[in-house]
Amino acid sequence: MRHNYKGRKLGTDFSHTKAMKRSLTAALLYNDRIKTIESRAKEIRPEVDRIITWAKKGDLHSRRLAIARLGGDKELVREIFEKVEQGMFADRNGGYTRIMKLGPRKGDGAPMVIMELCTEPVKKKAKKVAEPKKAEKVQAKAEEKAEEIIEVEAVEEAEEVAEVVEEAAEEAEKAEEKAE
Repeated sequence: MRHNYKGRKLGTDFSHTKAMKRSLTAALLYNDRIKTIESRAKEIRPEVDRIITWAKKGDLHSRRLAIARLGGDKELVREIFEKVEQGMFADRNGGYTRIMKLGPRKGDGAPMVIMELCTEPVKKKAKKVAEPKKAEKVQAKAEEKAEEIIEVEAVEEAEEVAEVVEEAAEEAEKAEEKAE
């Protein structure tokens, strides 16, 4: 039974699998790009992301955890922490690795991939201008009709006021004629 042994076996026993993951993780962090089998790349992706997250945290405990995960390679951990301090992954919240498929290997047909660290800055997605929903369309039409009604009422009121002004002007003229 595989009590508490998570992940793929990768065709070897547990200790060899663990050593292989540690070696691949160190190679990726050292070279920024490795060529390997797809299942191995998928298996080391969370470990690489975890180490970079520790580096972003930057405290002593995180540094010691990274050293333990990479098999005591203090120099590599120092390099990673320095890169992150300089802002290498500052704008990226996870997803520090990229896997690009190459196709099957010639000898045994194993799916080969290139796994690399994502170093370019994150581009923010442009917000889509969504079409207005039905309720919004109905509300917009109602507002337009309300504006038209208000305009018509304003015109009618203006005409009434004009009539009253004309009547007042006529009465003023009559009053002047009587006064003369």
